Amino acid sequence: MQANGAGGGGGGGGGGQGQTPELACLSAQNGESSPSATSAGDLAHANGLLPAAPSAAGNNSNSLSVNNGVPGGAAAASATAAAAQATPELGSSLKKKKRLSQSDEDVIRLIGQHLNGLGLNQTVDLLMQESGCRLEHPSATKFRNHVMEGDWDKAENDLNELKPLVHSPHAIVRMKFLLLQQKYLEYLEDGKVLEALQVLRCELTPLKYNTERIHVLSGYLMCSHAEDLRAKAEWEGKGTASRSKLLDKLQTYLPPSVMLPPRRLQTLLRQAVELQRDRCLYHNTKLDNNLDSVSLLIDHVCSRRQFPCYTQQILTEHCNEVWFCKFSNDGTKLATGSKDTTVIIWQVDPDTHLLKLLKTLEGHAYGVSYIAWSPDDSYLVACGPDDCSELWLWNVQTGELRTKMSQSHEDSLTSVAWNPDGKRFVTGGQRGQFYQCGVHLWDLQDRVLVRKYQGVTQGFYTIHSCFGGHNEDFIASGSEDHKVYIWHKRSELPIAELTGHTRTVNCVSWNPQIPSMMASASDDGTVRIWGPAPFIDHQNIEEECSSMDS
Repeated sequence: MQANGAGGGGGGGGGGQGQTPELACLSAQNGESSPSATSAGDLAHANGLLPAAPSAAGNNSNSLSVNNGVPGGAAAASATAAAAQATPELGSSLKKKKRLSQSDEDVIRLIGQHLNGLGLNQTVDLLMQESGCRLEHPSATKFRNHVMEGDWDKAENDLNELKPLVHSPHAIVRMKFLLLQQKYLEYLEDGKVLEALQVLRCELTPLKYNTERIHVLSGYLMCSHAEDLRAKAEWEGKGTASRSKLLDKLQTYLPPSVMLPPRRLQTLLRQAVELQRDRCLYHNTKLDNNLDSVSLLIDHVCSRRQFPCYTQQILTEHCNEVWFCKFSNDGTKLATGSKDTTVIIWQVDPDTHLLKLLKTLEGHAYGVSYIAWSPDDSYLVACGPDDCSELWLWNVQTGELRTKMSQSHEDSLTSVAWNPDGKRFVTGGQRGQFYQCGVHLWDLQDRVLVRKYQGVTQGFYTIHSCFGGHNEDFIASGSEDHKVYIWHKRSELPIAELTGHTRTVNCVSWNPQIPSMMASASDDGTVRIWGPAPFIDHQNIEEECSSMDS
């Protein structure tokens, strides 16, 4: 160890009296129907979407009952239609739908939009009919169809109908500009240069909107062929793809009550998956945003067994306290510095993730307490403890000492950092010592303390912490109580405590390319490599890792 010197219920029956023709009474249970004779029909629907008027007292009507909201076959539908035609009162009652809450209507519209995108149009029509909801405003439907058909004149007329429904008057101008831009590009692709020029001069320019873009559009008149136009305009060309993309842009200007934003259900589901991932304290892998890569039927959860808190390997080649460890930027090597005056370079096997000794760099008279890799991992700078006034620059490939620097014997060069260009580095140090406790997260831009992380024991010795894991969502630190602590950035309490070292843990380094690999260096003379749980020896797993939920 080194001294610290730096810091719907069912609807009622309805029917007529005396004048109602006899209907077959169908009793549907669990989707199965059985006919029976009846003289008049009351209708009860379990899902509450088709409530009928209250039945008159004293009539002899039987009822058509539907359990679980599933009609009892085609006969039930025929009986319902016959009843509706036979009595005006019953027919009118069938048209009265149960009033849905706003959230229910939103869900139905979202489902309808998704089904419509799958091409299940008849299902959507039935859903809207039964629920009494409207997928979108009729003017919006006309507008959508005309845009997808490329009927630009009718689409412009539709904008006039939509104008009272749009909150911002400028939105109509923007929408018209987008329509005319598509019209202009399609004319150009078809070789109708005169028609395109007419649109540019007489329709787009008078809008007096986005003049800079109009100048760009005018330059497309010089395109020699359709492929050149599509390349320069970064446009898919005339057809369904570009018109669908146009419609997505147009929909952003319309209130959701008029036309839903495109693929709204998928957007909500993706947000739900992302929120679950963000709230998962042990999530340490890249999650594909494609919904097909996850199950929507269960919540996302990562097990602690997938987290790097189990000892995979113990490196024992150092013969004294190990003060520092650092993975290279490309994650293929690990450098460890020790009080035994050596730096050892370890090679990471890309398949097994096991480390083997690559080369040993000797001659650091004071021991090695800090290491920094150059951005391209070609060079390595090593510093000593507080009483060291020297630093060493090594060529990692050859193991050659490039230079040894020392300005004054009174200097204390204990830390170093490379410039991003890899051509320069800065070094510094401080004689004397001060105490620091715990681990703090600072916002360097606003210069405020964001969070204090609890659990670490630190008094006299320098403890090095690090960010790591996927997206650097985690913080790891050694401790004087012989443990390694891991926190999620959002949690002040540790999510894992790693045991195994027998003396102070001076430094922790997370592999920047392998989120499931971490190294720790200790005064017990060992370096431990941590990874996910092995598939066997469950008893040892529980002994090696003690984890706490925050």
